[in-house]
Amino acid sequence: MKQEELKKLVGEKAVDWVHNDMIVGLGTGSTVKYMVTALAQKIKTEHLEITGVVTSARTAEQARSLGIRLKSVDEVDHIDLTIDGADEVSADYQGIKGGGAALLFEKIVATNSRKNIWIVDQSKLVKQLGAFPLPVEVIPYGSQQLLTRFAAKGFHPSFRLTSDGQKVKTDSDNFIIDLHLGEITAPAEMATYLKQQVGVVEQGLFLDTVNTVIAGFDDGPRVFEVR
Repeated sequence: MKQEELKKLVGEKAVDWVHNDMIVGLGTGSTVKYMVTALAQKIKTEHLEITGVVTSARTAEQARSLGIRLKSVDEVDHIDLTIDGADEVSADYQGIKGGGAALLFEKIVATNSRKNIWIVDQSKLVKQLGAFPLPVEVIPYGSQQLLTRFAAKGFHPSFRLTSDGQKVKTDSDNFIIDLHLGEITAPAEMATYLKQQVGVVEQGLFLDTVNTVIAGFDDGPRVFEVR
């Protein structure tokens, strides 16, 4: 199957975990778009009462256009389930997220969720994290100083840019610095170091977060129960 077909497959499979009266976190990204479309159809077909909590303005726009009722993360007392994508998932089910520049909101919603499902195509499953650049969300003020510091550490940093060469801005008007690490041998230590740097808002290592991974393979979706 083509990659887009695999994404659609797992996006549609993920809504099997959604039931009536749930508050559902809606992630961000190309795979999640298929899930949101499938969720809207399930709500309509099965007459479900579902409230969505979004992780980006892009997802909010799509969900509203499909008639999904939304609330802010601060307007709910819990989130039953969050379904999101991932840019890499290691053999021990740690993840890198933030390719869509939504890592801060994604981590806030994931942290407040009782269960987290990641939906990916098989290309996202890796032995060790790091081939995908690690996103770091930083405030604009002092961001060049952070870039210089990361370069000195050998992290090969670069500001994420738009197609016209402008620095990408997140929904919180922050910048993204991508670290081209190649491999991350100690993810927990890396996460701790990055969070300790003044000016860093959040980083894209999602550790001990996911409960279930749904991965799209040519012979169909495979479900991996993690914790």
